[in-house]
Amino acid sequence: MKSFVLAFAALILTAGVFAQTAAPATVKKADSYVKFKDVTHDFGKIKQGVPVTYSFAFSNITDKPVVIESATASCGCTTPVKPEAPIAKGKEDKITAGFNAAAAGPFNKTIYVKVAGVDQPLELKITGEVLKAEDYANFEKEKATKKG
Repeated sequence: MKSFVLAFAALILTAGVFAQTAAPATVKKADSYVKFKDVTHDFGKIKQGVPVTYSFAFSNITDKPVVIESATASCGCTTPVKPEAPIAKGKEDKITAGFNAAAAGPFNKTIYVKVAGVDQPLELKITGEVLKAEDYANFEKEKATKKG
């Protein structure tokens, strides 16, 4: 009986220890440091083999300089360029996303932006449709006909 009571008491103490919940950790979010004017850009229909670029403008919304540690793309067809210097408080800069338009078809690419001191990267997206030269020429003709 003594060992049963001892085992039961140990079980209750153990359950009490494991039932304790840790205080929720403060999750730092990139959008608390930088504010992008746009986080998506649609190139629309573009001609195959003709690279395109778009600059995602952002501003530092903190009272300290912000460092963009990295800007990486979801595939090799997209080349992001980030600022190398820290961005001073209240100042603006940009991340330029280049897309090579090598393969025909629709595309949806993501650029992951890592801000120093923040665990989770911010995501920028570019979309559009790459048309073969002949299809793009027809698209341009159609567009001109609709205008005039």
